[in-house]
Amino acid sequence: TSDDLMSSVQSLVQKRPDAELIDILGEPVGKNTAPAVGMALAQCLNETDEVMGIFPADHHILDVQAFEESVQRAIQAAQQGCVATIGITPNRPETGYGYIEKTKWEIASLDNVYQVNSFCEKPDLNIAQNYINSGSHMWNAGIYIAQTRTLLEEFARYLPDIYENILKGPDGYLSSYAHLPEISLDYGIAERSHRMAVVPANFGWCDLGSWNALEDLYDLDEYRNVICGDDVVALDSRNCLIKQSDKSIVLFGVDHLLVVETGDVIFITERSRAQDVRSVVETLHQLNRQDLL
Repeated sequence: TSDDLMSSVQSLVQKRPDAELIDILGEPVGKNTAPAVGMALAQCLNETDEVMGIFPADHHILDVQAFEESVQRAIQAAQQGCVATIGITPNRPETGYGYIEKTKWEIASLDNVYQVNSFCEKPDLNIAQNYINSGSHMWNAGIYIAQTRTLLEEFARYLPDIYENILKGPDGYLSSYAHLPEISLDYGIAERSHRMAVVPANFGWCDLGSWNALEDLYDLDEYRNVICGDDVVALDSRNCLIKQSDKSIVLFGVDHLLVVETGDVIFITERSRAQDVRSVVETLHQLNRQDLL
């Protein structure tokens, strides 16, 4: 986690019965996921046979047993020298996620674990529908499982600037952190490595970093609206997502809108542009309208 969030994360961890077994590492500055994983690897230089799991913190899992079974298959692939990832069987053409394309070849002696053909960027709607129709594409959940040795070898091959600092150990790595390249594990290794394997899975997954993910967490009304709040009236409106906090909201005669009310601010956009919220935040900063954030 980041140093800024360290106290909040520590308070959450202390509520766990196994809290004393958990070490929390803090990033002095955000550098994306590859340098963050490098920090963990610097702690494990003498544990090269151990399997490391990399999991995003903002995902929601409905079927924990199915999730654990998928992780076990990924661990088996990792023990054969693969960098294993878990691909989510898609139930809709989603433009907010990246995709993984599997080959038809399974990893030797492992059922339902496939070699990866390619990683695909977030598509437009037509391409996303083609991915669904192909039957070979899955959502990229950003989960990676591999032996420490394998990850070190892939960092050495594809991210040598980070790898050289990993070899300095925890203190040396941390002192160099601000100068490391800012790059994701997806771009830095997963999209380039020839050792990728994917486990197709369906355990009720959604990425809580996406507004559209609320469709997976809340019941739809008869017009396929997602309503999160106690004081919302949707009249002749369809396929809308509404998050209400304080003010009453009435929709009439609209389709495919995202409406978010926080008490101070109301944000409205087309649902197809829900992933563009980050650019809106950047623009508001440029306009010195931090009061709206």
